[in-house]
Amino acid sequence: MIDLYTWTTPNGRKVSIMLEELGLPYKVHAVNIGRGDQFKPEFVAVSPNSRIPAIVDSDGPDGKPYAMMESGAILVYLAGKTGKFLPQAVRGRYDALQWLMFQMGGVGPMFGQAHHFLRSAKEAVPYAIERYISETRRLYGVLNDRLKNHEYLADEYSIADIATYPWVARYEWHKTNLDEYPHVKRWFDKISARPAVRRGMKVPA
Repeated sequence: MIDLYTWTTPNGRKVSIMLEELGLPYKVHAVNIGRGDQFKPEFVAVSPNSRIPAIVDSDGPDGKPYAMMESGAILVYLAGKTGKFLPQAVRGRYDALQWLMFQMGGVGPMFGQAHHFLRSAKEAVPYAIERYISETRRLYGVLNDRLKNHEYLADEYSIADIATYPWVARYEWHKTNLDEYPHVKRWFDKISARPAVRRGMKVPA
């Protein structure tokens, strides 16, 4: 059994989608980041950086419970545990990993900053809005170019797609018109149709 500590954010939904795709049994623990639940000692014991998502796998690598933080690391761990969604071929494996890192280092931070300054900042900061919207659009262009000749970010559906999808799913939050990125839109629509993705996007209820 895997205990999933999560909330209704793109980073949280990466892991719930992965668990649904894998069909692994898991128990959801909602960590309400709006109320500060992420700073409670019992959660910090699982996730020292006080960020969701985190997991505790009762059947860890040595047969003992194993706690993990950081969504990208969790995806790599679950892929390694099950042998799924991380290509076995060396080239495909590194393709998936580099696009996972692209999400972790680019898409997530930049889209997240766009969300903050467009939706949550106490006052409008024109420079920040322009900076992060511009970078968001650039990143969409990178994704669009990649997907022009690839069905998925790697040669097959992988943790790179699972990590990136929940961020793109908030395209309206960062004022993006997916019609301007037709290859991203085709990819997005295809992944949106997956039943496990639909289930994972509803966690926690």
